[in-house]
Amino acid sequence: MLEKIKETADFIRNIIQETPDFAVVLGSGLGKLQNEVEPIHILEYKDIPNFPQTTVAGHSGKLIYGKLEGKKVLMMSGRFHYYEGHSMETVTFPVRVFHLLGIKNLILSNACGGVNPAYQVADIVILKDHINMMPEHPLRGRNIDELGPRFVDMSEPYSKKMIAVAEHTAAEQDIKIHQGVYVALQGPTFETPAEYGMIKAIGGDMVGMSTVPEVIVARHMEMDVFCISVITDLGGPDIALAVSHEEVLNAANKAMPNVIAVVKGLIKNYQ
Repeated sequence: MLEKIKETADFIRNIIQETPDFAVVLGSGLGKLQNEVEPIHILEYKDIPNFPQTTVAGHSGKLIYGKLEGKKVLMMSGRFHYYEGHSMETVTFPVRVFHLLGIKNLILSNACGGVNPAYQVADIVILKDHINMMPEHPLRGRNIDELGPRFVDMSEPYSKKMIAVAEHTAAEQDIKIHQGVYVALQGPTFETPAEYGMIKAIGGDMVGMSTVPEVIVARHMEMDVFCISVITDLGGPDIALAVSHEEVLNAANKAMPNVIAVVKGLIKNYQ
């Protein structure tokens, strides 16, 4: 695996010839953020050695290198999920590559279901913490000491400094924003009303099917992590509203201008 990560990193490094300031991973329906990048190189996943392929609508499958707010960014348009049948090693493979490229800062995004009664559909939430309930752990197995320690400190999974910059950006532009705890489940089914109730009972504000494996692996390598979520549906024991992937994408689309504004402000002002 380490040799594959190195081979992929070398391939990308030979093309971009620079160390990006940020890696950005776009979640469901958040692909429009890629239009904000001034592209220098666009690589199809299928053309990158060892890179997995995405199978989910709303995830295009391109690695975009370019400039955003004067900073160098490497952006994944389309991520990989455990529910697609990928191993955790595969799901987190790009984050390993980012680290070997010398990238220190990781920005993630996702679409998720809200259980906090203060949330509304199309609200945006900055992750302050998470609860991992996925059935497989991305660090299970022999540790690769070259990448990070056997036991990883998770006392600050999401960078407080990055959160503060994003909050300041939102306040300046009068964008309503929340902070919350994200619970990661395997998927691909949306949660039942009782499962939504469980999420709330254990201290979660929202629930999704991604993000946490990437965060764990990024922290294993001491990368600074920021994540922004779009609330695309609401659920709970007393809420039995039907939800579809199309509705998720529509809600993400509605929230897109605010997500773009916050992420651009973070990239511009984070030192």
